[in-house]
Amino acid sequence: MNHLLTISDAIATHARLSPEKIGARDSKCELTYTQWDRRASQLAHALLNTGLQPGDRVAVLATNCLEWMEIYVALARAGLVAVPINFRLAANEILYILADSEAAALITGNAFRATVDSVRDQLSIPAEGFVLLDDAPAAIKPTENKPAENTRCENWLSYEALFSDDRWQAPPAAALPVVTAEQTCALMYTSGTTGRPKGAIRSHAGSTLIALATALELGFTRDDTALLVMPLCHANSLYFGNTFMHLGATIVVDDNPSFDAETLLSVLSEQGITFTSLVPTHFTMMLELPSDVRARYDVSRVGRLMISSAPARENLKRAILDYFSNGKLYELYGSTEAGWVTLLRPDEQIKKLGSVGREWAGSGAIRLLDKDGREVSDGDVGELFSRTSYVFDGYWNDQKNTAEAFRGHWCSVGDMARRDEDGYIWLVDRKSNMIISGGENIYPSEVEEVLSRHESVSDVAVVGVPDDIWGETVHAVVVLREQQASGDHANKDQTITDKTSDYIDDSHLVTWCRERLSAFKCPRHIQFVKDDQLPRTATGKIQHRKLRDWVLSGVSGQTNTQV
Repeated sequence: MNHLLTISDAIATHARLSPEKIGARDSKCELTYTQWDRRASQLAHALLNTGLQPGDRVAVLATNCLEWMEIYVALARAGLVAVPINFRLAANEILYILADSEAAALITGNAFRATVDSVRDQLSIPAEGFVLLDDAPAAIKPTENKPAENTRCENWLSYEALFSDDRWQAPPAAALPVVTAEQTCALMYTSGTTGRPKGAIRSHAGSTLIALATALELGFTRDDTALLVMPLCHANSLYFGNTFMHLGATIVVDDNPSFDAETLLSVLSEQGITFTSLVPTHFTMMLELPSDVRARYDVSRVGRLMISSAPARENLKRAILDYFSNGKLYELYGSTEAGWVTLLRPDEQIKKLGSVGREWAGSGAIRLLDKDGREVSDGDVGELFSRTSYVFDGYWNDQKNTAEAFRGHWCSVGDMARRDEDGYIWLVDRKSNMIISGGENIYPSEVEEVLSRHESVSDVAVVGVPDDIWGETVHAVVVLREQQASGDHANKDQTITDKTSDYIDDSHLVTWCRERLSAFKCPRHIQFVKDDQLPRTATGKIQHRKLRDWVLSGVSGQTNTQV
């Protein structure tokens, strides 16, 4: 039997050791460890009393807020499985995850109520399984006994009613189920190279082991105050959040619905933040604030900074180190499936710029394998297989992709990489042509599939092009059907235009995408070409890497038209 503790155990321990210490807060409210522990138990009882059984999946769809923290702990305490959903997804994408995970309940923020209602009749979730987060916190600050607000909402059960309504609260002595570390704590949906989301099965044991490895390698303690900016539906914030829960530190949740650079600086300064994890886009927007604005804020307590999820340029890293004079900069590489794999440490940021570092405390030796499963020599490219003690337990109801992800104890998510003579890992291909825009993963095949459904599109390929703010943006190269290809857009020398044909233009195709995809996945640029301009293999497959090089040779140094 595995005797590792869960986050539920950790919160209960810290409620006894540091009862009045602030465990978590956002801009609206805060929880001491005592309150956090009590509310987690209340919520665990309430969810089970709605008819849920241990092992059932509970989906959560919301922007960052304090409630995420008590929901994660309550689900662990009740033996329920969290299914965090990216709030940027479109309705059909949300529907797919809810159906694939066989979610028995859904907790959602009010901003997404209409989206859920639009697909509600296609779900098998019972009426009492739809829980709506209240706009105003009802029972956390300043008093736990304040009457709950907004507890009645048509066809939805109010989140705060779960704490205040006697129907859902079991007697205090009622026993909660025994939850062991081997049990599943979450299904983390991550898109595969086909673009279809896959549910990565994460256990309580894996979550605890990655938390302990993170604290060990980065030197975190109970005295830290961590700011979680990345969405709490993402592995990044979940893994770091678990770390600080186990330590009994203080977690600050950035609950701004959209990123605001100056607000972030204010929080870093006024709340004594010692650590935060951001994507390059966040750092860029923060450092582009006027110098007099940046000078207003004292960020001297920020001792550790994490930059991840996308490549960062040298000038950005130097600017970060210059502004955060007491901060040590780290860069992590990993995945939802494998967890953290490599770390680029503070003294390596410039001398190994572009590398994702070397194996860290929680990782075994990385293997780079060729297509026949043989290890490649240093300098050669191979598929990256990692070995971690906290690797995922496979994909939900997907034996084929689970088998393809593993070679014995080693796990791959499809990244190609090389190792240099010093043992540093350099990623060569981002998950088979994946685009990373503002820290979000975008798979070209998903965008291509939507564009190809348009009656005027004969063929299409999607690549990422560099962007100073977002890292990369989506660029679609489109071949129109013959009857549409009579305008100037069919000219052999055609590059990027605003108006491409009397029959169809780029804005029309972007609108088509926006009606079917999340906004961040939609093309920012459309380029119309002839079929023979698309680079292909001997078997007719489009060569995305060559296409990207060709696109960049035509747009390098230009300000691209956004459509």
